[in-house]
Amino acid sequence: MSKKSDLPITRKAFMRELRRYERCSISRRQFLGVTSLGMATAVMGVTMPGLLPRKSWAFGDLGDRLVFSTWPNYHNPVNLEEFTEITGVDIQVNAFGSNEEMLAKLQAGGTGWDVFVPTNYTISNYVELNLIQELDLSRIPNYDGASNNAIFAGPATIDGKVYCVPKNWGTTGFVVNTNKIDSGPKSWKDFFDVTQGAGSGHTILHDYQLTTIGAALCALGYSFNSIDEKELAEAEAVLIESKPHLFAITSDYQPGMRSGDAWMSICWNGDGTQLNNDLPEMDYVIATDGGEIWTDFYAIPKNAPHLDAAYAFINFLQDPYVQAREAAVHGYAPTDSRAIALQPDSLANDPILHPAANLLTGLEFGAAQTLTDPIRAEVMARFKSA
Repeated sequence: MSKKSDLPITRKAFMRELRRYERCSISRRQFLGVTSLGMATAVMGVTMPGLLPRKSWAFGDLGDRLVFSTWPNYHNPVNLEEFTEITGVDIQVNAFGSNEEMLAKLQAGGTGWDVFVPTNYTISNYVELNLIQELDLSRIPNYDGASNNAIFAGPATIDGKVYCVPKNWGTTGFVVNTNKIDSGPKSWKDFFDVTQGAGSGHTILHDYQLTTIGAALCALGYSFNSIDEKELAEAEAVLIESKPHLFAITSDYQPGMRSGDAWMSICWNGDGTQLNNDLPEMDYVIATDGGEIWTDFYAIPKNAPHLDAAYAFINFLQDPYVQAREAAVHGYAPTDSRAIALQPDSLANDPILHPAANLLTGLEFGAAQTLTDPIRAEVMARFKSA
C-alpha cells in the first residue's frame, strides 16, 4: 500500500496551491514542490504561462550578476527570485528617490548599472546626453509594441529609435490617513491648507522637485510643469511657508505613514494601493486641481557591463504573466493589454490602479525641461535648506 505522502495531489489541493502561486504567496519552486509536478511542468507550462522558463530568456550563459536601479517598493520579489532561479543571475537592486538622483549618478559615470527605470519625461535627456542605448528589440521577443497603449509607450521612441520598453503607468496624488484627518482634502490647495492646519507636523513632501514643486504650482492654479520664474517664486513661497509644519521631506514615505507619525503625503498611486490594502483608513486622492500622470520604463545605460543579462532580464519582465504578477504586488497598471487581460477582477476593478477617465483629465505628463531647469533646481534647494 502506498503511503499517503506518495499519493498524487488532489485537484482541490492543486487549485488551492495554484491560487496561492498566482497571488505570489509562494514561489515557483515552492509551487512545483508542493504540487509534485516535477517533470510534468513541461506539460503544464503549455497552458500555464510563467511556470516554465522561456528559451528566449534562459538560453546561453548570462553570467552571475546584474545591477538593477529602480524605485522603492516597486517590484514583486517572487519575480526577481524566479529570474535568478531560471538563469543563475543574482540581482543587485539599488533604490532611488528621484529621477534627478538617477541622472546625476549616470552622469558621474562608473555606476555599473545594467538596467534602470527612468520616467517618461527624462528619456530625451538621457538620449541627448548619450547615457542610454538604443534597444535591439529582437532581443526582447516578449515585448509587443502593438499591445502597449501608445499614450504611455510613446516617449520611449525618439527619432524613430526605441530606447526603452514600458514598465507600467500611474498617477501622482496624495494619501490621507482618514482616522487622523477627516476634513476630506480633495485638491492640492486643500492639501497645503491642511498641512498648515489640522495636519500640522504630520505631512510628508517628496525629496523630488518634479512632484513637490508641481503640487505647489497646482495649488496656485498653475501648470504642474511650469518653468515660469514668477510662478515658481509663488510656489516656493507656498513650500517654505509649509516647511515648519512638515513631518519629513522624503520620497520613501510609507514608513512614516504606516507608523502613524505622518498623516498625509504626496503619493504615487501604487504606494496608495499598498497602504490602503494594509490600512483601509489610508485614502488615495487624485487632486481636483491637477497633478501628474506618468509612465516608467526599463532601459539599458551605455556601457552596461552585463548586457546579455540585461536583455534577458527585461525580456523576462515583459512576459504578460510576469507583468500581471508585478501589478498584483506594487499596485501600478500595466501598459500592455495582454497583461491587463490576465488581471483578476479585484485588480481590474481597483479604482486606484485603474482610475475613472474623468479623474485623469487635469493631469499632465512631466515635461523634459523640468528635469534640468535651473530655476526649479534652485527652488528645491532653497526649500530644503530653509
